[in-house]
Amino acid sequence: MTDMSERFMVVPVDRGDARAGEDRVDGDSVFLDAGAGEDERRGSVPILQYSREPNRFGAGNPRESSPFINNTDDEKGNLYDGKNMALFEEEMESNPMVSSLLNKLANYTNLTQGVREHEEADEDEGAKKKTVKSPQMGTFIGVYLPCLQNILGVILFLRMTWIVGTAGILESFIIVSMCCSCTMLTAISMSAIATNGVVPAGGSYYMISRSLGPEFGGAVGLCFYLGTTFAGAMYILGTIEILLTYILPGAAIFKTEVKELQAEAMLNNMRVYGTCCLTLMALVVFVGVKYVNKLALVFLACVVLSILAIYAGVIKTIFEPPVFPVCLLGNRTLQNHDFDKCLKTDIINNVTVTTKLWSLFCKGPELNASCNEYFTLNNVTEIPGIPGLTSGVISENMWSSYGPAGMLVEKPIEAETASDGSQDIYMPYVVNDITTFFTLLVGIYFPSVTGIMAGSNRSGDLRDAQRSIPIGTILAIVTTTIIYLSCVVLFGACIEGVVLRDKFGDSVKGNLVIGTLSWPSPWVIVIGSFFSCCGAGLQSLTGAPRLLQAIARDGIVPFLEVFGHGKANGEPTWALLLTALICESGILIASLDAVAPILSMFFLMCYLFVNLACALQTLLRTPNWRPRFKYYHWALSFLGMSLCLALMFISSWYYALVAMLIAGCIYKYIEYRGAEKEWGDGIRGVSLNAARYALIRLEEAPPHTKNWRPQLLVLLNLDSELSVKHPRLLSFTTQLKAGKGLTIVGSVLEGTYLTKETEAKRAEQNIKSAMTAEKTKGFCHVVASSNLRDGISHLIQSAGLGGMKHNSVLMAWPASWKQSNDPQSWKSFIETVRETTAAHQALLVAKNIDSFPHQERLTEGTIDVWWIVHDGGMLMLLPFLLRQHKVWRKCKMRIFTVAQMDDNSIQMKKDLQMFLYHLRLNAEVEVVEMHESDISAFTYEKTLVMEQRSQMLKQMQLSRTEREREAQLIHDRNTASHSALNDKADATPERVQMTWTKEKYFTERNRNREAIANMAVRDLFNMKPKQSNVRCMHTAVKLNEVVVCKSQDAHLVLLNMPGPPKNSEGDENYMEFLEVMMEGLNRVLLVRGGGQEVITIYS
Repeated sequence: MTDMSERFMVVPVDRGDARAGEDRVDGDSVFLDAGAGEDERRGSVPILQYSREPNRFGAGNPRESSPFINNTDDEKGNLYDGKNMALFEEEMESNPMVSSLLNKLANYTNLTQGVREHEEADEDEGAKKKTVKSPQMGTFIGVYLPCLQNILGVILFLRMTWIVGTAGILESFIIVSMCCSCTMLTAISMSAIATNGVVPAGGSYYMISRSLGPEFGGAVGLCFYLGTTFAGAMYILGTIEILLTYILPGAAIFKTEVKELQAEAMLNNMRVYGTCCLTLMALVVFVGVKYVNKLALVFLACVVLSILAIYAGVIKTIFEPPVFPVCLLGNRTLQNHDFDKCLKTDIINNVTVTTKLWSLFCKGPELNASCNEYFTLNNVTEIPGIPGLTSGVISENMWSSYGPAGMLVEKPIEAETASDGSQDIYMPYVVNDITTFFTLLVGIYFPSVTGIMAGSNRSGDLRDAQRSIPIGTILAIVTTTIIYLSCVVLFGACIEGVVLRDKFGDSVKGNLVIGTLSWPSPWVIVIGSFFSCCGAGLQSLTGAPRLLQAIARDGIVPFLEVFGHGKANGEPTWALLLTALICESGILIASLDAVAPILSMFFLMCYLFVNLACALQTLLRTPNWRPRFKYYHWALSFLGMSLCLALMFISSWYYALVAMLIAGCIYKYIEYRGAEKEWGDGIRGVSLNAARYALIRLEEAPPHTKNWRPQLLVLLNLDSELSVKHPRLLSFTTQLKAGKGLTIVGSVLEGTYLTKETEAKRAEQNIKSAMTAEKTKGFCHVVASSNLRDGISHLIQSAGLGGMKHNSVLMAWPASWKQSNDPQSWKSFIETVRETTAAHQALLVAKNIDSFPHQERLTEGTIDVWWIVHDGGMLMLLPFLLRQHKVWRKCKMRIFTVAQMDDNSIQMKKDLQMFLYHLRLNAEVEVVEMHESDISAFTYEKTLVMEQRSQMLKQMQLSRTEREREAQLIHDRNTASHSALNDKADATPERVQMTWTKEKYFTERNRNREAIANMAVRDLFNMKPKQSNVRCMHTAVKLNEVVVCKSQDAHLVLLNMPGPPKNSEGDENYMEFLEVMMEGLNRVLLVRGGGQEVITIYS
C-alpha cells in the first residue's frame, strides 16, 4: 500500500533566468510565470512545489493539509508587488493568486509511492533528482486485466466442478448469481466513490476511510487487510493442494495406508509444505517486489490459457469426448488408484483369474475367497467420465446432492443393497470428505468473485483514474460473471455427476476433474492453475503489508504505528512480518474449505461498507458529492449492502458475528484511543442530519414531566490566568448528570469580542481541559461582553439550540460578597436569580463548592432535603439523580418538612410517606415543628446591624462618587477654559462662583462634608429596623437553628431558595437573609424551581 500524504508547499526560487510566459520543469518543481513584472524577475519568487514527503507531526503521523490556502512564507509578498491586485494584497499571505495555482491544479497527479518509485530509486540511486513520469496506464492494462487476474483463481480450478456437482446446476447458478450481483452492486458504489475527486494510491482503504471517517475506515481497512492476508493463505493452500494431489503425489512427507487417517495425513502435509511455501514467498517479496510485478503478466497469461483450454475442451467433447472411464460397483463410485481394469475377474490364456479390484474387496485372490457382501451382490460397470456436451447428462446434474461427511458418491441407478454396511468405510469408495449444504458452498465460492478492488488499488498509476476505474472494473465483473455462469452450465452438461462430486478426482485416476475436460491435455490446467495460485499468493503478500502500512501511517490506530516503518526505500518490512504470521495461522488450518469462508467474511464486510459509504453520501446530498460516474443510486447501494449482510450470515453466521465483533472492537478502540482526524466523512454528515432532525422534533412540544431532567447551564468564574476558579462545580455537574442530557459550561469575559478574541479562545481551551479532567461531557461557551451582568444575561437567554436548551442554571455562591468593595459581584448574582425566574428556569446555587467531593466515594451519610415550599419537585429529584453516581451511592436520603402550629404533624408525615411511596423514592421522613415564638432581641439586633451596615455602605458609596466627581472637576478646571468649567458647574456646591479661589472652594467643601457626616452618624444611631426585614430575619434565624440542629453532619443539605425582593432596594438584605439561613452548614445546595412540575407519580 502506498503513502497517501501529499502536499503542496511554497518554495522561493531564483528567477534570474526565467522568461515571461514560460514554464520550466525540473524534477518535482514547476515554475510558473503569469505575466510577472520586472520587480518579480529580479527577486526571489515563491512558487508551489508538489511534495511527496509526508507532513509529519507527533509520532510520525501524516497530516492532511490543503494545497490551496494557508501556505505562508516570509518571502511570498514579492510576487504581488503589482498594482492590479492591491485590494487583495493584505490576504495574499494565506490566499495565493489563482493564476499561480491553475497550472498545478489542472495537472494534479498522484504518482503511486509504491513499487515503481522504489524501482526508480534503485536504478537512479546516484541522482539527486529524478524526472517524475506521469502515469500512463490505460483502462485495459491498468484496471481490466488486474481485476481479471484477481477474480479468476484457485476456486474456479479446484472447487467449481465439485460445487456444480454437489449443489446441482440450478442452485450453483443461484450461488454464482448472488455473489456476482453482490460484487457488481459494490463495483457501482465503488465507481461512484472513486470518481468523486482524485483517489490517491491507497484504493479501497482510502475511499472508505475518507467517506465514512477514521473509526469505520480503520475497522474496514483492517478487515480488508485480514481478508487479503487470509486470501494469501488460501492461495498458498491451493498451490500445495495442486502440487501434492496432482503434480507430485509422491512428495508427501506423511503417508498412511489406513484410509480413515489419510485425510489427517494430507492436512499435515499441507501445513509443512504451506509453511515452507509461505517462507519462500515472503523472502521473494522482501528481496524484490519488482519481480513480483514483472511476473504478474505471466501469471495472468496462465489463467487466460487455462480458461481457453477449458472452452476448447468443451467444444471438443461434441465431436470426440476424452477417454476418462469411471468404474462403478453397483451404483457406487470406486477410487481408481489401485487397479487398472474395471473387472472382478479376467480371462487370461483361457483361465479365469481375479483382478486387483477383487483383492481390494476379498480376503484373498482365490475365486472361492470370502468377499464383501455388496461386492458379491453387484456387478462392476464402466461409464465415461466425460460423456460430452450432447450426451444429455445435464438433466441428471440439474439437482443438488448434499450429504454428511462420509456419504458415498452414488449414481442414481438400481443396485442391490447389502445388509451390513459397517465395512464400507474401509473400501475404496469415493466419499464426501465434509458435510455439504447450500450455505457452506456459498462461503467456499465467494472468494472466487473477490478482487474487484485491484483496479482502484492502482489508481495512482492510471492515466485517467476517474474514467478507467468504473469501466475496467465493471467490464471485468461482467466478463468473469459470464465465465462463471457458462462454466456452471458447461460442467453440468459435459461431466458425469459422480465425477463432479469427486472433489479430488479419485475416480479418474487422481486427475484434476476440470483438467479432464481441457484440451489438449489435463496438464495445461494443472500447470496453469499452479502458477496462477503462486502468483495470486505473491500478490496478496505484496498488497496486504502495504495496506497495513497505509493504515499505520494514517495514525488512527496507535498500536499499529510501528508497522508504518520499513526499509530505507519504504518497503513495509514489519508489516510483511505480521502479514506472514497471520497468513501462517491460516495455513495451519490447512483446509481450503475452512479458510475460504473466513476471508469471505472480511471481504463481505469491506464491500458492505463501500455500499454504505455510497448510499450515505447520496442520501445526505453532501455538497462535495459530485461523482463523474452517473449510473448509481442509493437504492442499488442499499441492495448491495443488504446482499453483503445476507451472504455473511448465509455463509456462516458464527464467522459473521466474529467478523462484526472484530470490526466493532477496532471501531471502539479507534474512537477511544485513536488520533483526532477530520476527513469530512459521511458519518459526521449523518450525525449532523440526525441532530438537526432530533432538534426540530424536540422543539415541537415541551418535554413531558416524565422526560424532564436537568439540562444544565453551568456558570463558571475564571481567575486572572483564565483558569477555572471552582473546578469542583464541574465535578458536581458530572455527578448530577452521569453523562446524560445537556450540559453547557459558560463563562463571561469583560470587554469586546474584537479585543478579547484570543483570550476567549484560551479560556475555552482551559475550560475544555478542566471538563476533560473532571469527566464532564458537554459543550463550552465563552462570551465576551461589555459587563459581567449583560454577559450572563446573554448566556441565560441564548445558550443551547432549539429544543436542546438548558432548563436549569448551576452556579457557585459568591462567598466573599461581604468583603468585596465592588457591589457588582452580589448585584449580578441577584440579577441572575431574577433572570432565571423570568426565563422559567431552575436555579441551583452551591455553597462551599470547593469542599464538595471530587472522585472519592462518600462513606455512610445522608443527603438532607428541607422541603419548605413546593416548587415543582426539584428537591425530590436531585438527590435521586445524585445517588445514581458512585460518589453519592452510599448516602441515604432524608426529607424534612416544616409544620406550623395549626398543622397536624402526624398526618403530614403519613401523607409525605405515601407521596414518596408513589414517587418510588426511598427516604426517611421527618416533620419538624416550628412553634410560634416572639422575635428575639438577637434577631432584632441582627436586623438592625444589617440595615445600619447597608446604610453606611450607601454613604460610603455616595462619598466615593462625590470624590470622583470632584477630581473630575479639578482636572477640567486646570485643563479647560472658563467656559468649559461653567458647563460643569452643576457638579460643584451651589454657592460656588467663578470668582472663588481654589483654597476658598476646598474650605467650603470640607465644611459641607463634615455637616453631612455628622448628620449621617446621628441618623445611624437613631435608626429603627423595618418590620418586614425583622420578620424575614426571624424566619432565617429560626430556620437556620432547626436545619443546623438536624443536618449539621449531613454530606449535603438541599434548601428551598427564597425569591429576591421585587424592588432592588432590599437586594443587600436578601443576600444577608440567605447567608444567615446557611450559616453553620458545610455543603449546601440552594434550589429554586423553574415553575414546572419535574417529578410525577404516574408511569
